[in-house]
Amino acid sequence: MKLGGMRIKLEHIPIGKVVAGYFDDAEKGCRGYGGKLNIRPAFQREFVYSGKQRDKVIETVKKNFPLNVMYWVKNSDGTFEMLDGQQRTISICQYYNCDFALDDRRTFDILTEKEQKDFLNYKLMIYICEGDDSEKLDWFETINIAGEKLTEQEMRNAIFASEWLSDAKKYFSKPNCFAQTEYGKYLS
Repeated sequence: MKLGGMRIKLEHIPIGKVVAGYFDDAEKGCRGYGGKLNIRPAFQREFVYSGKQRDKVIETVKKNFPLNVMYWVKNSDGTFEMLDGQQRTISICQYYNCDFALDDRRTFDILTEKEQKDFLNYKLMIYICEGDDSEKLDWFETINIAGEKLTEQEMRNAIFASEWLSDAKKYFSKPNCFAQTEYGKYLS
């Protein structure tokens, strides 16, 4: 399918492939899909889901209900960037990584073998998008009109993504960073 200049193809990718090689590091970034997926590229905001929202993502997968579509951008080098679906992807990866327990008692590692297999075989609906930077940012703005509304600053971050922005986010945007802990109540 082609929308404007953006080429879009639907893929069904099992969670097991998405969580492969998952890591989330303040310095090295957040990656999955065997290191080929940049889950939090410079234009993305930090993780903002509440525990309840995160749990609903996992419950949706465990019940085999359809989860909202996600969008990845394919880069010229064969890697991908998360365009939409970061919150859901990180929730899934954190659960797989046993970073939290569903209902405060069930971590991924204590699920039955069948439950683990069903979880990892669950297929995510992912649209793979290819296009130039302006098409990518236009599509990013279009698909982010619903869900957790982007702030004006987050939209500016998407448009003006750069090395400087990535560095500044380490100091001003991370949860529990100095700026947030000391002055967060004054920021909107």
